[in-house]
Amino acid sequence: MKDKKHTKPAQPETAAPQATPAPVAPAAPTPEAQLKDQLLRLQADFENFRKRVQRDRVESQQQAAAQLIGALLPALDHFQLGLKNAQIHAQDASIVTGFQMIYTQLLEAFTQAGLTPLPVEGQPFDPNLHEAVTSLASEEHPEGTVITELRRGYMLGGKLLRPAQVIVSRGPAEAAAAPAPAPAAVPPAGAKALPEEGAV
Repeated sequence: MKDKKHTKPAQPETAAPQATPAPVAPAAPTPEAQLKDQLLRLQADFENFRKRVQRDRVESQQQAAAQLIGALLPALDHFQLGLKNAQIHAQDASIVTGFQMIYTQLLEAFTQAGLTPLPVEGQPFDPNLHEAVTSLASEEHPEGTVITELRRGYMLGGKLLRPAQVIVSRGPAEAAAAPAPAPAAVPPAGAKALPEEGAV
């Protein structure tokens, strides 16, 4: 019979520490993924190129239109003057009607190209849109208001193509005050008056 006094109680076994798993390296992209990425990049580059070409084309068209219309504006000015003279001096109404029809067609063509005249008369003077040729006193127009348009100004596509030449009001004319007579010189106290010429 075994001696139970010398028997040691069984010790619980400690669990062995688990090893931390090593980080898994990202898998290399497959050839299909690489081709898809390249395709997306090429598509984005092509879209940017298409937008840039479209923007450059619009800008070049606007510049060409501005140059052509700017060169034709003096002829339009002279035609406008001819129409005014025809309305005043022409005895044949058919001549005035013909001038008016041609002028209307010209304005319609320019309007379709984006040309719009600047409204100036009665407007406040704006140095960004108007070119002041001279200024006049006016009882009807406040100071800094455009009185008369000498040469019409135009906008093209929202940009100033040519400023308007105008006459600007200086406001009501002020009555010129008569110059007051200069006060007689008073000699200071204690000063002796000079003898008159010829006095001894």
